[in-house]
Amino acid sequence: MAKSARKYVCQSCGADSAKWAGRCDACGAWNTLTEETGALAGGGSGAALPKGRAVQFVGLKGNEPAPERIISGMQEFDRVTGGGLVPGSAVIVGGDPGIGKSTILLQILAAFGAKDRSVVYISGEEAIAQVRLRAERLGLADAPVTLGVETNLANILTSLEAGPAPDVVVVDSIQTVWSPALEAAPGTVSQLRGATQLLINYAKSRGSAMVLVGHVTKEGQLAGPKVIEHMVDTVLYFEGEAGHNFRILRAIKNRFGPTDEIGVFEMSDAGLREVKNPSKLFLGDRDEANSGAAVFAGIEGTRPLLVEIQALVAASSLGTPRRAVVGWDASRLAMVLAVLDAHCGMHLASHDIYLNVAGGMRVKEPAADLAVAAALVSSLLEISLPADSVLFGEVSLSGGIRSVTQAEARLKEARKLGFAQALVPKEALNPKPRGLDGMTLNAVGSLSDLLGWVRDCGQSRAARGPQVDNDRARA
Repeated sequence: MAKSARKYVCQSCGADSAKWAGRCDACGAWNTLTEETGALAGGGSGAALPKGRAVQFVGLKGNEPAPERIISGMQEFDRVTGGGLVPGSAVIVGGDPGIGKSTILLQILAAFGAKDRSVVYISGEEAIAQVRLRAERLGLADAPVTLGVETNLANILTSLEAGPAPDVVVVDSIQTVWSPALEAAPGTVSQLRGATQLLINYAKSRGSAMVLVGHVTKEGQLAGPKVIEHMVDTVLYFEGEAGHNFRILRAIKNRFGPTDEIGVFEMSDAGLREVKNPSKLFLGDRDEANSGAAVFAGIEGTRPLLVEIQALVAASSLGTPRRAVVGWDASRLAMVLAVLDAHCGMHLASHDIYLNVAGGMRVKEPAADLAVAAALVSSLLEISLPADSVLFGEVSLSGGIRSVTQAEARLKEARKLGFAQALVPKEALNPKPRGLDGMTLNAVGSLSDLLGWVRDCGQSRAARGPQVDNDRARA
């Protein structure tokens, strides 16, 4: 027989402990052990397993067709999921409170319903009246979406199994769902793991695409142990800054498509609107006359994306100068500053450094090193870079500029948006990208070459300064 036993489970990593402690031995987190009740087999760890059935083994090659995707028609969402949802797959969507997770999922379900797909929205956080009020505000009151409010997992599964299997099911949120078979509070590791497993089993057995909404911690990670992310097929994060209207849906894990793919949406009174050309959005408010700004040609998943890197270098009166970074890795900035100091003689240790990725975008790839270095040098020397130039390249510790992937796609996106010149690593021109007529490509092999290019920009601007001022006065 099974017997009940008390145990302490870490809410961060899911590790079990026989007694309570202030610090988890497995992950080192403090104050995360919570008492839970689990079922233990009466036979102990040496109990014999019941006899199973033989598994049929097959080869790698097969003739099975690829599963038909469930397409919503919202291009940004379909792009992030790899071309639409896969029947029988499980997706978890995480994001900060109030970022718009429920709003975008309601709009996506309405888009599925408009394509004659059967969809179900199960809310565990809001009443029916609240969901209907949001749908009315979004203009989706007449959308063919089946709505339910429940947190009991047994009731949810019974209701879903009572009729034909829906094409898409949304559970908002998984932290509110609880199973009566487990003596643990909703949101604990046992409940999260058990509820997620049973919902995934339903999705795979009935062919429904299961979308789970997850809370995030103050560190920005999905609440609960990492095992939840391992159980699902796709992990999406809904990101955005409070001071900006746009939101980014980013794929962190995707078994059916590329990772690090993004979809860009803009928040409006009528809900979230797709942004077809995000590069224009991130470059829309540029001040071309100021120093300390460089345009970086990046890649997010399969999409080329242009963003502006802004830097401010100011003399500091403090013993320890400030280093403020928004949208980039602070340790990466420290490395670029050290290389500029060691190989270019740019004495930045006594200066306050402020770095910002315009528009609230978060850049993770090392290819932004060259644009960051150019923005820092531009601010220190008070030389504005050409408004029609883009940069990309990885900076090595020796001061060299290393090549990056998909250089041709980056340059074509810049050419499409009207940029006339680019500063790129030498390897990016071997072989020379095609289809860039009218675009000047400047190759750099080290940060010293970058420094010379910035100074040449300053001399060229000084030479034509009066004419430029007259042109601005007439404008």
